[in-house]
Amino acid sequence: MSDGLPIDVPGKIICVGLNYRDHAEESGATPPEVPVLFGKWPSSLVPHGSPVIIPAGVEKVDYEAELAVIIGKEGTDISAADAFDHIAGYTCFNDISSRADQALDGQWTRGKSYNSFGPVGPRFVPADELNDPQNLEIICRLDGEVVQRSNTKNMIFTIPEIIAVASRATTLRPGDLIATGTPGGVGMSFTPPRWLVSGSTVEVEIEGIGTLSSPVIAEAQK
Repeated sequence: MSDGLPIDVPGKIICVGLNYRDHAEESGATPPEVPVLFGKWPSSLVPHGSPVIIPAGVEKVDYEAELAVIIGKEGTDISAADAFDHIAGYTCFNDISSRADQALDGQWTRGKSYNSFGPVGPRFVPADELNDPQNLEIICRLDGEVVQRSNTKNMIFTIPEIIAVASRATTLRPGDLIATGTPGGVGMSFTPPRWLVSGSTVEVEIEGIGTLSSPVIAEAQK
């Protein structure tokens, strides 16, 4: 693997928005009727233990604990029934997001794609080592405090449903990463909001995979 990552750098990262009902509700959005897909640039990826670096001037930076699916077999227009045949394995993912940029742009890609805004790890778990990826506890801790706790069974759209929809739009190739969405409890949902700042440590723990830990560094204004 390159650059200390537990996976090869993917050709594409496909993310699923609002895929847990409680997160949709805390975002003020109606739970979607079809998977909401968007892209995140692969250059955002960093491994377990590497810092999330917030560029100077980037504001309201948030965490999102997610289960990541790694594609192992190429396919287009994959049926939900065949979806698991195309999965190589799983890992933890943190979809770091600038809420300020999301609001400014009216879409999500730029604010989620800064370098280091895609922590991934701590390890790659082959598909046959997880009995049921649709029933895994998922936790996020900010400075040791649990801020997100859910289970992948609470996804609105299952992993096979996501793969079926994504593969109708684009050919999925080995190494592609699909981030399956985050549960409620992101930083913007708190009063006051709990943004990532210099000195923070954010952890994503998923049952059967491990804990992905990322220190946070904010660059000084120039």
